[in-house]
Amino acid sequence: MLSIKEASSKLELTPQQVRNLCRDGKIQANKVGRTWVISDYAMKDYFSSTSTGVAEDQLFYGLGKVKRENKPIALSFFSGAMGMDLGLEKAGFQTLFASEIDNACRKTIVKNKPEIALVGDMREFSPEAVRSISGLDEKEDIDLVVGGPPCQAFSTAGKRKAFEDERGNVFLSFIDMVIALAPKYAVIENVRGLLSAALKHRPHSLRGEKNDPLTAEELPGGALNEITSRLEKAGYAVSFNLYNAANFGTPQKRERVVIICSRDGRKAPFLEPTHSEDGRHGLKKWTTFKQAVKGLKDDDQEFIKFPEKRLKYYRLLNAGENWKSLPIELQKEAMGKSFYSGGGKTGFFRRLAWNKPSPTLVTHPAMPATDLSHPDKNRPLSVAEYKRLQEFPNRWEIEGSILDKYKQIGNAVPVGLGYAIGRHILKLMNGEEIHKINDFRYSRYNRTSDTEWRKEFEDLIQKHKDKLLVVP
Repeated sequence: MLSIKEASSKLELTPQQVRNLCRDGKIQANKVGRTWVISDYAMKDYFSSTSTGVAEDQLFYGLGKVKRENKPIALSFFSGAMGMDLGLEKAGFQTLFASEIDNACRKTIVKNKPEIALVGDMREFSPEAVRSISGLDEKEDIDLVVGGPPCQAFSTAGKRKAFEDERGNVFLSFIDMVIALAPKYAVIENVRGLLSAALKHRPHSLRGEKNDPLTAEELPGGALNEITSRLEKAGYAVSFNLYNAANFGTPQKRERVVIICSRDGRKAPFLEPTHSEDGRHGLKKWTTFKQAVKGLKDDDQEFIKFPEKRLKYYRLLNAGENWKSLPIELQKEAMGKSFYSGGGKTGFFRRLAWNKPSPTLVTHPAMPATDLSHPDKNRPLSVAEYKRLQEFPNRWEIEGSILDKYKQIGNAVPVGLGYAIGRHILKLMNGEEIHKINDFRYSRYNRTSDTEWRKEFEDLIQKHKDKLLVVP
């Protein structure tokens, strides 16, 4: 389903012109609350009777109404390539609704789930419209709402403007949507940077003794404090931790914050790990790269290439090695000025190890500082290998250019982590016991659970209390 804004962009008309076409019946549309929604079939009919000059391949076809099954229901926001949703469905949920603005991701969704209700920018739709599009009446209970709002506003690799960034504002819009939809449970997935992002960002050039003291909103953790406070004021109990996906069977050491919100007011326990690095606690050992790509044939691999000047060094490296394994003179030659900079720089000229999980997949496997090279072939990881490391089933087709495919897969939630989340929520819904392992290290970082984080944030407020311009 398309919003007025999306339809106006595709028709190259103003939103008001599109509304007039809907009111006049020239475009068949449904009014949900104060919002018009237009099906792709209505758009196709309009195209067939006009000559707007907009290509048909700009549209997303095959959108229909999901046939309801006797399963708990989930609504998905910021759906991407649907890694989270595949995991949830594997656990026993049925996803009725998806929201995604990226064109390549939308094509992937339509290709694999042509029956799902799909919309673009969630901010264009009211909670009532979301319910209607999903085939739900206004009083029908929603079991689960999930979403991974754009992470760049909080990433430690970015400018970290948090909610001053447009992407950060989308995060708050999503929180408002969750509260309005009032599901039994909501799950929010994001990057580790969310734990320390400020509500308001102040550039480092404006900090220090010569400048005004920081406000409470500018302290580390302010963004997450705002998110959890809004949810708790709405009656949700909130728990979160930083989870390494390898602890749930994913062949990848990917660490993400997972926030679980419970409408019943009972704080959810942490996820149940199924794997550990060395098999401790009676769990399985982490899944390795070799296990993940077993059975893939080399003949039909789709991949980008390394520049020849970088292959010179890759030919000298073995599985599990990086630039530090080169002779010292070649280290300096390969790294250039970066050789003298700080940091571990372990992502430069990096070959994956066969007997370990992959590092976190990125959106491009051949960027100099985050190389993801095959253990012994002189190329980056292939699209098929990316899929295996994110646990997408072979049947799941990723649409778009090769760079679109890398980006979609690299941004996805691993299917195994989605499955662990779905299984966990179902246990909570059914009142089943959640197995707890004392002192389990969910990630390589310390003090990342909600209780530890909350104490640190409150201690930070107290520490800066006398210096803060505004105290909450």
